Amino acid sequence: MQQAGKLYVVATPIGNLEDITQRALNVLRDVDFIAAEDTRNAQKLLQHYGIQKKCFAYHDHNESNQTPAVIKQLQDGLNIALISDAGTPLINDPGYRLVSQCRQQGLQVVPVPGACAIIAALSAAGVATDQFYFGGFLPAKSQARQSILARLSEQVATAVFYESTHRIIASLKDIQLTLGADKKVVIGRELTKTFETFYTNTVENVLEWMQGDHNQQKGEFVVIIEGAEKLTEVDAKCIKLLESLRPHMPLKTAAGIVAETYGVKKKAVYEAGLQL
Repeated sequence: MQQAGKLYVVATPIGNLEDITQRALNVLRDVDFIAAEDTRNAQKLLQHYGIQKKCFAYHDHNESNQTPAVIKQLQDGLNIALISDAGTPLINDPGYRLVSQCRQQGLQVVPVPGACAIIAALSAAGVATDQFYFGGFLPAKSQARQSILARLSEQVATAVFYESTHRIIASLKDIQLTLGADKKVVIGRELTKTFETFYTNTVENVLEWMQGDHNQQKGEFVVIIEGAEKLTEVDAKCIKLLESLRPHMPLKTAAGIVAETYGVKKKAVYEAGLQL
């Protein structure tokens, strides 16, 4: 029986072409085909490293049609690399349907890690990264944006979004409107490229800075929003949640859920529960 091929999920540079691992280059050289979000972008990378490999398009608009064909090639023993335009495939890029189908068919999926814009931005932003929420691109319409941003008002975790040139100002205005002018944000622009920029300030000051320099509105953006401050005391909403959980589980377990939900110390919640 013929051995099935492997699907390699290969991270590629997000800007600087040198940000690719030696393993990724070896995989791109050795596979039979490369499934690329944009074959033109893929060829630029391959030509830079002297790799001659046949590519075919695999993107949002043909994912449904291409997936069965790729699965068949893998089942026939061919090895295929999946790459996006930049960064790690599936992280706000095409590929979910293919990887999911491979898993269902028992085909091997091999991650080849590397560049990722959200991780690069977080590593240099100077904000808490012990927990963070990634929301992809914010919605195009203001009302939908505000609805998502409103959910962050009590979220302790750092929030990270991608944003485009055409909507960066509108999104910052909605952050200010929804979360307040003093909300701390970090803008990471054109990461790893010639005009890479990081700017940290209140959203009000970031808006003023960006509107005062049109060049800062160009490029690709990672928008990082600092999380809400952790509560230092057990307040009424903590008690209310604790009371609703207590009949269904041990106090220790309930206290842990409340502490994680509202960012308070578990010991303080537990002691409050003993006094109920």
